[in-house]
Amino acid sequence: MQQYGSDEASNGERPPVSFNISSPLPVATSRVRRFAQERRALPQPRVMVVFSAASETDKPGDAMSSLDSAEDDFRKPATPAPNLNLGKSLRSTLNASEEEFPEVIPLNVGGTNFTTRLSTLRRYDDTMLAAMFSGRHHIPRDAEGRFFIDRDGAYFGDILNFLREGELPQRDRVRAVHREAQYYAIGPLLDSLEDAQPLTGERVRQSFLDLMPYYKDNLERIVEIAKLRAMQRKARFAKLKICVYKEEMPITPYERPLFNSLRFERTESEAKLFEHHCEVDVSFGPWEAVADVYDLLHCIVSDLAERGITADQQCIGVCDKHLINHYYCKRPIYEFKITWW
Repeated sequence: MQQYGSDEASNGERPPVSFNISSPLPVATSRVRRFAQERRALPQPRVMVVFSAASETDKPGDAMSSLDSAEDDFRKPATPAPNLNLGKSLRSTLNASEEEFPEVIPLNVGGTNFTTRLSTLRRYDDTMLAAMFSGRHHIPRDAEGRFFIDRDGAYFGDILNFLREGELPQRDRVRAVHREAQYYAIGPLLDSLEDAQPLTGERVRQSFLDLMPYYKDNLERIVEIAKLRAMQRKARFAKLKICVYKEEMPITPYERPLFNSLRFERTESEAKLFEHHCEVDVSFGPWEAVADVYDLLHCIVSDLAERGITADQQCIGVCDKHLINHYYCKRPIYEFKITWW
């Protein structure tokens, strides 16, 4: 840097200042100027400072740190404070939406009117009636204001009698009431009905029919064949030949009594000697149970009657098909007469 003399200072004029090229001052000055210009061009962020009452643990020297923490809290997403009364208000809203029932309930079940207490319908918690009248579900009303249940009301009185006093229906109504108890899901009533006649006997009978191969399929074949023959002949009834046999006895007992035994006691080679199909429409058997042929015939007639079909049967002989040597089939053949009207 050049020095100026006293003569120049006395004239009042400040001599120009010259800088050395090697000096870093001009470079630093340009950087400061450029940083100031860029800072004025950028939008300045707004900072909200939240003041709170100073606690006893606050110190004056922590003012800047408090401002920094306040700025950090402002930048963080706000977390709503939990409303402790929300659960209570929600429960009160739900309770307000539940329907209130009177103590005496008027009912219209499929057009039949009943009147009972609310406690009677709620006797068992896990039933459909208890759920319907719990207040959580809407139940429509008829024109007279009775609660309407779209179900046959012929047996609803038996349902109410059981809910009131545990009374069971008469035997001829047990099956129908059992179906209604299944719909309303009344477990205690179902258990009581299944231990009474005729449902107990039906369970025993079904255990026997479970041993019969293709029993339900054979019933369908009987109905289809009888219907087709009656329509073809334009007749009121149709006749079918049905073979029903419990044991395989395709022999003449006087000639070879050792073959007069149950099917499962024969060897495989002996069983093949007597394999054949009788000339009948449907064949039932063999089976291994105490129940005999007449028991199975009773089951066939009863199950057809359950479907509204009248059937009469009689034995018309045995299958006389020749097998080997002097042995014949000897299976009993029954004639079924199916009446359609």
